[in-house]
Parts: sequence; structure tokens; C-alpha cells
Amino acid sequence: MEITELVKMLEGYVRDLRREFHQYPELSYEEIETTKRIAAELETMGIPYEIHPEKNTGLIAIIHGAHEGSAVALRADIDALNVTEINDVDFKSRHEGKMHACGHDSHIAMLLGAARMLLAMKDDIYGTVYLIFQPAEELGSGASYMMRFGNWYDEIGAIFGAHAWIDTPAGKISVKEGANLAAGDQFTIRVHGKSGHASQPQQTVDAIVVSAAIVMNLQSIVSRHYSATEPVVLTIGMLHSGDRFNIIAGEAVMEGTTRFFDPAIGADLKSTMERIIIDTAHAYGATAELEYKEMVLPTINDKECTAIMSQAVVDVLGKDALFDISETMGGEDFAYYLKHKPGCFAFVGIYNPAVGAVHSHHSNNFTMDDSVLSGGSGVYAQSAINWLKLHRKKNT
Repeated sequence: MEITELVKMLEGYVRDLRREFHQYPELSYEEIETTKRIAAELETMGIPYEIHPEKNTGLIAIIHGAHEGSAVALRADIDALNVTEINDVDFKSRHEGKMHACGHDSHIAMLLGAARMLLAMKDDIYGTVYLIFQPAEELGSGASYMMRFGNWYDEIGAIFGAHAWIDTPAGKISVKEGANLAAGDQFTIRVHGKSGHASQPQQTVDAIVVSAAIVMNLQSIVSRHYSATEPVVLTIGMLHSGDRFNIIAGEAVMEGTTRFFDPAIGADLKSTMERIIIDTAHAYGATAELEYKEMVLPTINDKECTAIMSQAVVDVLGKDALFDISETMGGEDFAYYLKHKPGCFAFVGIYNPAVGAVHSHHSNNFTMDDSVLSGGSGVYAQSAINWLKLHRKKNT
């Protein structure tokens, strides 16, 4: 059966799976029931799989083609977020305070749809396709977790992934060579002042005032320390301090993230931040320290794999489906797969005002046009088939 026919035939299947997974979100490394449900679906297809035994979440499935050849991988992440959904839909999250607010439910559904398509096209498969259902992308550690499970990563010649993307119109897919997603690091700042009565500030060192100064001074790194042509983001996402309205806080904790593409900037950020944090605190009579954690690398698409995935979009949806977007400062731990193997990461458009799909990722209003997801499944499947065909002479 032709891939275009399969996309139409499986539209409802992929949509319904996405809505089912949407109702039962699980947080990073807690996706045990999600993993079981994926396994059950694979069993109905007769596809062998193994569940990662370390935490009983995440699995690897394998499809052997009709012909000998190399191996390629397709990856989907499966974790949800600590977000309370406020959408009024009949498939709303049933787990209070948890939501698939980044679209990973659709990634699961697209890869399961691709599995059905690959089974229907086994005669076109020259080698082996691994299906990687990965937990904990939101923590930036799920890729490494899956890479140490079995020998699949050593065996593959390339890997392909995709993300449902609200900045791309529904029915369009963006595939871009080179840097697509930024490196993303995490940091914690602890401020130590001196608490006291609100009516006697002269006897205290106000940790909130110190923290406010640190927040403002850190912004000068982006605006004054680096070139305006270099994409850099520094965001404080959390600041906790104080216990009562009439007590001056003596302690404060901040958490945030940095984003960049140039590794040289990444190496410089920590020392520059540390200098500003310590010196600002000292100027107010306080002390402070920085804990800095590298999370994900930049996601950089391989030239050949980008061409293969772009052609897959054309094969499945037509040349008009290709959509050009610039790189984003979001981060993805898919980058760790690309550190030692070529691959490509695409963006599947889900933006459609007609169905309310206009809100950003991680929003409690986030939703998508899920009628287009089977097209993403088709691109997954066709990318694997195209890569294996291109490399069959080298590996058979």
C-alpha cells in the first residue's frame, strides 16, 4: 500500500491514540502506565519490544524489513509536565496537576502510527527500524537513559525525531539543516543575607533586595557582554524568599535557565554569571553562590539526513508541505543521540486557530490540530525507509 493511502487510512487511529494518551499524563521517569499502554499497542501489531528495566519506563521496539540491511532509529518522547489543564474537552487530563502540555502525547501516537505503516510496507524496508519510546525528555536526561539500554544505539546508522510545533501551521513540516534547537542549561542561585524585623531594615541584609539586584544585573550579560548577533537567553524562572509580611528575608533561592548555540558562549556563561552574582551580593553585604548544570546540547541536523527527511515530507505530503522556520532557543535532549550519530529532528505543524490551537507549549491552554498527525507518522516511516534504501549497498 502507498504511504499516502496509509496516512489517510490511519488519520483517526493516530488522532484517537493521541487523545487517549492525553488523558493519562505521567511525569518524567514516572511513565510506567504509559509504557505499558505502548507495549500493549505494539503487541496487537506483533512487534517485539523490551521495556527498560532500570525504572520500568521507556521501551525499544524493533521492526525487521523484508530485506537485509543496516539499522535506523525513530524516536518519540513520552513524558508530561506539572501543568494543570484548563481546556474544556472530553479528553482532558484526568491526572490533576499533570498535563501533556508540550505535545509528547502526539509524539507517542505518531510513532505508533509509523509502526503500523512500516508493517504495511515491510517489502520496502532494507534492514531494521528501531522504535525508541523515551521517558524524561523534560529533565534532559531521558536520551542518555535510553542510550545505555541494550546495543541499539551502536547498531544504528542514523536517527530521526520530530516535535509537534505550535509555531508551524497544521499540515506543514519544517526540516532544516544545521542548528535547530539551542543548548539548555539549568542553574540555582542561593543568596544569604540577614533576617530581621521589617521596621528595622538597618539591622538586616534583605535577601529579596539582593536577589532583585542580581536578577537585573544578570540581564546585562545578554545585552552587553555578548554580541547582538549571537543568540543568548538567560531567564530566572523561580524566586523564593521570605516567610511573613513583616519579616525581612535572610535567605533566597532562584532557579533559571540559559540557552545558546555557540559552545564557547556556554563555557563562558558560568564564570560570567558567577562573577556578577558574587560581586552584586557583596555590594549589599550578602553572600551568594551559583550551582550550574549542563542539561542539553544544541540540536544540529546532519546534512544528508536533513535531505532524506525533507524528501520524505515531499513523498508523503507534497512539496508544499515543507515550511521554513528559524532556529528556536528551546532545547531537546534528542541532541545527545546526534553527538555520535547523524540524524534529523523535524517540527510537525499543529497551529490552527479554527480548533483553538494557538497557545504556546507548556501553557495550560495548550492544544493542537491532531487531524494532521498521521502525516507526521508517514514522514517518520518514509524517512526510515529512504535512509535504509540509500545505505543498502554499503550494508548488504
